[in-house]
Amino acid sequence: MEKMKNKITNALSDFFFEYETPRQVLVRNRRVGVVCRLIQLGVLAYIIGWVFIYEKGYQSADTAVSSVFTKMKGVGYTNVSKVEKVWDVADYVFPPQGDSSFVVMTNYIITEGQSLGKCPELPGKHNCTSPTQCEGGSYKRTGHGTMTGACNYTTNTCEVYAWCPVEDDSHIPDPPLLMSAENYTLFIKNSVTFPLFGVIRSNLVEGIDAKYISNCSYHPEKAPLCPIFNLGDIVKFSGFNFETIAKVGGAIGIVVDWTCNFDYDVRHCKPQYKFHGLYGNPTEKDKARASVGYNFRYARHYFEEGVQKRTLLKVFGIRIDIIVQSLARKFDIIPTLTAIGSGVGIFGVATVVCDLVLLYLLPKREFYKNMKFKYTDHSQDQPDNDSFDLDSNAYYGLGGKAGKVQDTGRCHDPESEVGSIETDTPK
Repeated sequence: MEKMKNKITNALSDFFFEYETPRQVLVRNRRVGVVCRLIQLGVLAYIIGWVFIYEKGYQSADTAVSSVFTKMKGVGYTNVSKVEKVWDVADYVFPPQGDSSFVVMTNYIITEGQSLGKCPELPGKHNCTSPTQCEGGSYKRTGHGTMTGACNYTTNTCEVYAWCPVEDDSHIPDPPLLMSAENYTLFIKNSVTFPLFGVIRSNLVEGIDAKYISNCSYHPEKAPLCPIFNLGDIVKFSGFNFETIAKVGGAIGIVVDWTCNFDYDVRHCKPQYKFHGLYGNPTEKDKARASVGYNFRYARHYFEEGVQKRTLLKVFGIRIDIIVQSLARKFDIIPTLTAIGSGVGIFGVATVVCDLVLLYLLPKREFYKNMKFKYTDHSQDQPDNDSFDLDSNAYYGLGGKAGKVQDTGRCHDPESEVGSIETDTPK
């Protein structure tokens, strides 16, 4: 019992009060040394250049919660068939609530006085020479209404029950009817909140007051923080030609970019505006495109002498999508330590590669294997402690007494460390 207690006590003592360190072998080999240092320099460059400088691995990151408010200003004028009309914001902006995505009308096709009834289809929509070609109750996907089963011999088209007269959109006004839209202005008000850092910012930054806003107009160099944008400039900055896009419509994205570094004062956190043509560029010559531009239909209903009527507009316009992208960073000790720890771990690649070179590629690979690994054979009757003492004395006493150690007769033992010393011994 006492013997068992002593063993347990010794085991616990060894566990708590002993430290094991890996055995290291110093190899003087130029090729292996150069490979090792090159790998370590590459790892160091990766950690400093990529992880810390480029990826900002020493900082924590956060994205913003954002809201956008917009307001258009400007007045348009048209004179079509000697009918004068003034267009204000309530007429040419859809929807009118000031959302982050809206359409500014630049051209249109108007069909006035439509009422429900029977009328012939447009030529080319559903041609006919007899009523048998106009099946009653059916309709075509590109048609304007339900066929009645009759054929109109004046137009040689099927008769339909629809809003009559049917819309004819085969001819788009050129030049665009609302070229004055080029001078409209857009006001963008944007606020962002970075919850992780507790920072709230607005694009009306320091120095942007009511007096400045009343006189400024955005310019990427002269007035990069002005929140007032000329519609013609927006089209130009996005790469479109205004007259071309105004004719058949298109879409433009305005990106409000908040890229901030809160290691500096929050006053340095300011937005940058970027402009991109999203789709519908009519100048593109790709014949595979089935549709260009941007348009939709809008109807204004009214009653005339008790009959419901409507004015139908096919609206061509510029769709504006305001997109907020954000990324804020600030120093944080946790990602810093994580980046350093992962970098230190990657340094182990150099050891693995050099070991592979030493043990499998160099001519003296067997010699290095004997130096790196110590083989034991428990089948021998010699006590372990005596063997260990002999090996230790042989190893540590080898510095100036290599010849004496070899006389012990152990130099030819494959399990001995004596034969693994790369030393020239005097004969």
